[in-house]
Amino acid sequence: MDFKLNGEDVSVDAPEGATLLSVLTNQLGAAGQKYGCGKSQCGACAVLVDGERVISCQTSAASAAGRSVTTLAGLRQDGKPGALQQAFIDEQAAQCGYCLSGIIITAQALLDRNPQPSESDVRAALNGNLCRCGSHNRIVRAVLRAAQEA
Repeated sequence: MDFKLNGEDVSVDAPEGATLLSVLTNQLGAAGQKYGCGKSQCGACAVLVDGERVISCQTSAASAAGRSVTTLAGLRQDGKPGALQQAFIDEQAAQCGYCLSGIIITAQALLDRNPQPSESDVRAALNGNLCRCGSHNRIVRAVLRAAQEA
């Protein structure tokens, strides 16, 4: 199966029934997306497929064939954190970081379709991402900051 991963062509022999998360993590060594609940309820494994947020623990690897997959690493710009990633750093929006890649991917999908979201838009978009650290307000501020600075 061939697809683009963070802008680079990749080819992988994915076992039948493999999830996109398992192929990205175990076969391609992509870091960022995390296995959280395995039931599409936490958002830790979110990636972008052709610009749309998908939950990779429940998405078949085969569905990525011929498409473009973006992980957290794919949001970097010239080897540095992308604008959204930098806003998270500036707002100190991370605590443990386990959920963060999924949250940033979800926020990127929001900003791609709505470059100037309201606070309620951000909160609604992030509703499917769980964070146990309690940094939700800083996360929302980071997304709004990235939108302002874009």
